[in-house]
Amino acid sequence: MNQLGQSSNTQVSIGETAKFSEEEINEAVSKVKRKFWGFRGCELTEIWYTEAESNKIAEDYLKYGGGSEKNIDPDNLIGLLSNFKVGSSGGDVSLEPNSTYPEWSWLLIRNSKNGNWHVETWGY
Repeated sequence: MNQLGQSSNTQVSIGETAKFSEEEINEAVSKVKRKFWGFRGCELTEIWYTEAESNKIAEDYLKYGGGSEKNIDPDNLIGLLSNFKVGSSGGDVSLEPNSTYPEWSWLLIRNSKNGNWHVETWGY
């Protein structure tokens, strides 16, 4: 039986930002780590935030993704990038066994400035 996805030893890097507080970014990171538990047999090695990359992930979601049909304030979207390793089983999410997935993106959304983040989408 595969174990839960591992995210307890993840290296976290937060770049400079004028958009979000460190607390807001750390809350988003926590939600991604929790979501990663579902990536059985995988290990989240790094997760990071840079404003430029976050803005690009959010813009793509608003232009081409599920956000294109919703009226979403871009200040309520945050994008994170991560690297993770897949074990020999390939995990439960149809990933290539014994491989590394670099710059895997995560988009989180919240209802308002004071709302809680939830993971909306992930992948390449």
